[in-house]
Amino acid sequence: MKCVVIEKPGKAYLTECELAPLEKGFARIKVMAAAICATDLEVLDGNIPAAYPLTPGHEWAGIVSDVADKENEHWIGKRVTGSNDVTCGVCEACRSGNWRYCKDFEEIGFKRNGAYAEYFDVPVYGLVELPEQLPFTHAALAEPMGVALGTWEKLSPEYGKTCLIIGAGSIGLCCLAVAKAMGMRKIVVAATSSKRLTVAKEIGAYATVATREENLFEAMKKYHPEGTDYIIEATGIEECIQNSLKLCKKGGYVALAGYGRGKTMSIRIDDIHVNNLHVVGAGNNWNQHKKAIRMMADGAVNMKPFVTNTLSLAEFGKGLDLARNRPEGFVKAIFTFES
Repeated sequence: MKCVVIEKPGKAYLTECELAPLEKGFARIKVMAAAICATDLEVLDGNIPAAYPLTPGHEWAGIVSDVADKENEHWIGKRVTGSNDVTCGVCEACRSGNWRYCKDFEEIGFKRNGAYAEYFDVPVYGLVELPEQLPFTHAALAEPMGVALGTWEKLSPEYGKTCLIIGAGSIGLCCLAVAKAMGMRKIVVAATSSKRLTVAKEIGAYATVATREENLFEAMKKYHPEGTDYIIEATGIEECIQNSLKLCKKGGYVALAGYGRGKTMSIRIDDIHVNNLHVVGAGNNWNQHKKAIRMMADGAVNMKPFVTNTLSLAEFGKGLDLARNRPEGFVKAIFTFES
């Protein structure tokens, strides 16, 4: 089968791969759509621990072509997406539902081969069946939409509250879509440039701020003069984190959803202490795929603006360039395998 392999940081190519025998408890997926995530670039660049050589890809949808165990044969032929978490299933963390805290945790696309391929293998316990009307390209984005759902879940949001999302990458935009579906009020999206802010408007932002062109603090005085109830920081950039703490309403909530790339950062602790802010980490969000698919199928979120480029696997280099350079209006590049 054809697959993309990252041999080592900085070296990726399309090649022919052999499929290993299916492990007990696993299903083989015929990939129909696989989206490029910014963290795939981090794997390519060597900024995230990975098991090289590796086939990346953790945002996917496809059809079950085979299973390892007879009791799971009912899955064969079903349209699915699912979790990328590989766990022991028996430790205290797994039994309590906190899969990502499993001592044996591995993630497909990072420690195990992922979906930049014609076929790959996933645990049956994480599969989610897709409604017939849901396109594979939309279902492949259940993972980032699940990140947004998990982020909001950690904040225990209240209907009708104000919201600011800093960062208009795919996670920031997914957080916007979920905020809109939950009934948040006067949702503002801020980003350094206007490249994706037109998409934010299309998804439902009340207002947008391009911070290279407009002062964020002055803009927020206009949109949320009493401070913002909920802020999602989706960039992982030090200045943006600092600004989140300053812009949040007294007693408000800040979710740190951006990847900090291992950097040590400085914050003014009194911005949290004096103002009684609730600051939560939102970097691990698991087991949200079913909720994400339900929202898509019910029309609670509009997925069309997210799918900006579709490509063949042979065009993986072009796809990675799009994800890295993020041209005007770009959100997601997705490999499709449908004829």
